[in-house]
Amino acid sequence: MRFLLIFPLFLGFCQGDETLAAYGASDRVWVLQEMNGASVDVSATIRFADDGVVSGDGPCNAFTARQLAPYPWFEVGEIASTKRACPELALEQDYFTALKAATISEVSGDILILSNDVGEKMTFRAQ
Repeated sequence: MRFLLIFPLFLGFCQGDETLAAYGASDRVWVLQEMNGASVDVSATIRFADDGVVSGDGPCNAFTARQLAPYPWFEVGEIASTKRACPELALEQDYFTALKAATISEVSGDILILSNDVGEKMTFRAQ
């Protein structure tokens, strides 16, 4: 019986914002610096809104998705993007594939790291 009285209280604590935005990533544009240890020489960004929307720009196209996992885990839903062609289209596909493969996020000051358990890692710097 005591558990039934405490359980609703516990649920109230679980309803806060658990997105990356709540942990220091909101109101910033994050610029991709490295992918898997290699410097990136094309422009790619990501932003995190308070409502769980993830958006940004690849080298060619703007994109949007939903953040599906609470911090520090990372999971984005289906990525919707514009359909412009450009010479860096293959690099953009690599960027979107890496975003979908990321499972862990870390925000530390002006650095954001998205990684997974097989060692793939993207490093971003706040603009």
